[in-house]
Order: sequence, then structure tokens, then C-alpha cells
Amino acid sequence: MTRKRVLWLTLLAAAVLFTVLGILNGGVKDVLAKAIKICSECIGIG
Repeated sequence: MTRKRVLWLTLLAAAVLFTVLGILNGGVKDVLAKAIKICSECIGIG
């Protein structure tokens, strides 16, 4: 394997790991709540 491919796979594994940790930590709920608030403010409801 080339050095570039090893680096790419390492970064991919880190991204997947942090995504899973964020989901398990409840980050999805926080992001969704913030997105709803921003969208409500943009269209003038909130």
C-alpha cells in the first residue's frame, strides 16, 4: 500500500469514528434543534 492510501484510510476511519461517537453522544438531536431554530428565524416564524 502506498503512503497516500494509508493516510486516506486513516482519515476515513477517524471520520467514521467521530461520526459514530457524535451520534452516540446525542449530537444529532442538538444539530437538528439548531437547524430548526435557524430555519424558523429565516422564514420569520420564530
